[in-house]
Amino acid sequence: MLGLLFGLAGMSTSAVTVALPELGADLEVSAATAAWMVSAYTVALAVATPAHGRIADMIGIRLPLALGTGAMAVGALVSALAPSFGVLIVARVLQGAGAAAVPVLATALISARFTGADRGAALGRIAGVAATLGSLGPLVGGSLEALGGWRLAVALPVLGALAIVPLWRVSPAVGTGERIDVLGALLVAVAASGLVLLIQSPSAGAVAAAVGAVLLVVGAPLLALRVRAHPHGFLPREIVTNTTVLRSAFAAAAVPASWFALLLGVPLSAASWGWSPFATGLLLVPSAVIGFVSPRIARTLLARIGPRRSIALACPTAVIALLTAATGAFLESPTLLALAVVLVSGAFGIGQPAMISSVGSAVREAQRGVALGIATLVFLTGASVGAALVGGLASLIGVPTAFCLLVVLPLAGLTALLLGGPDRVEAEPVPA
Repeated sequence: MLGLLFGLAGMSTSAVTVALPELGADLEVSAATAAWMVSAYTVALAVATPAHGRIADMIGIRLPLALGTGAMAVGALVSALAPSFGVLIVARVLQGAGAAAVPVLATALISARFTGADRGAALGRIAGVAATLGSLGPLVGGSLEALGGWRLAVALPVLGALAIVPLWRVSPAVGTGERIDVLGALLVAVAASGLVLLIQSPSAGAVAAAVGAVLLVVGAPLLALRVRAHPHGFLPREIVTNTTVLRSAFAAAAVPASWFALLLGVPLSAASWGWSPFATGLLLVPSAVIGFVSPRIARTLLARIGPRRSIALACPTAVIALLTAATGAFLESPTLLALAVVLVSGAFGIGQPAMISSVGSAVREAQRGVALGIATLVFLTGASVGAALVGGLASLIGVPTAFCLLVVLPLAGLTALLLGGPDRVEAEPVPA
C-alpha cells in the first residue's frame, strides 16, 4: 500500500508532463508557462518533506501521514477542476505539500514496524513499486488524457485517499513532544522558492525574476543566521555542517534534476513533432522496466562498491542521459529519447538509495530521521531546479540546449564526490 501511495506521489508529476501542451492550450498559457505546475509541485514537495518528519517526531506518524495523504488528494481534485491557471498553481502547491508526507513517513512507518533484513526488504519493495509506477506515469497520463482530457490525468492522485483509513489503523500515534521550528521552515521555503523562481523566470518575465531574486537574497542569509542562532532548529547545525551529508545530498540531487528535466523536456519535444500524449507515454514505457529492477541493482552496487561510489556511478550516467536526450531532441529521434529516459531512470534508481545509505551512516542514529529529511530536501530541490531550467529556458534556447546546460549539475556532483575527503561513519548504513 505504501509503495502504491509513493507511486501516486511520483505520478503527480510524471503523469501530467505528457499533457502539458493540452493543459496550456485549454487554460490559455504557453507550454513553458504550464511547466510551472511541475515546479510548484516539486518545490512544495521538497520544502514540506523535512517538516512532515519533524511533525511526526512531535505527535507520531498517524496524523501527519493521514493529513498529508488527504491534502495530496484534495490538491489533485482541485487541480483537475481548476477554472484558471492561477487556481491550478495554488492547488498544486497544496498537493505537493501533502504528498511530501508520503516518502518520509512511509520510511518512518516501515522503520517503526520492521527491523534488520525485514526492514530492508520492505523498503526495497516500496522503492520497486514506486519506481515502476513513476515510470509508467507518462503512459497512464497519456491514456487518461486520451479518455477524458488533461483534467482526468491530473486527478489521478485522488486515489490516494483510499489509503487513509488502512494506514491510520497501523501508524503510531505517539511522538516525542518536541516543537517544530516554524520560522526556520518558513525561511527554507522562502529561499528554495526564490531559487526556483529565479531559474524559471525566463519564461515568466522580469517580475518573476525580481521576486525570485529578492526571496533568495533575503531568505538565504536569514536562514544562515537562524541556523547559527538555533543550532537545534529546523536545520540542525550539526547536520548542515556534516560534509558527508551535504556532499552526498548535493551530488545525488543532480540525478532527479536530470530525471525531471527529461520528464518535462521529452513530452515538449514529442508535442512539437505532433505526437499525442498517449504516444509520448508509450515512448517512455521502457523506463518502467528499469524502475522495476533498479532496487535490486542498487542493493548489489551498495554491497559491492558502497554508497559513495554508487552515487559517483549515477552522476556520469545522468550526463550520458542528458546528452543522449539532447541529441534525440535535435535529430527528432524517438529511439534516442527513449534510451535517455531509460538511462536517467537507472541513475535515479541507484542514486536515491545510495544517498539514503550514505547519509544514514554519516550521523548518529538519533539524528538519522532529521538528516534524511534534510538530504531529501536537497534531493527534491534538485528535481525542482531541473524542471525549472527546462521550463524556463526551453522556449528561449530550445530543449536540446537546455539539456546540454543541465550537464553541469551531475558533473559538479561527481567533482564533489571525487575531490571531497573521506566519508564520516557514525552508524550502520540504512538498508536500501
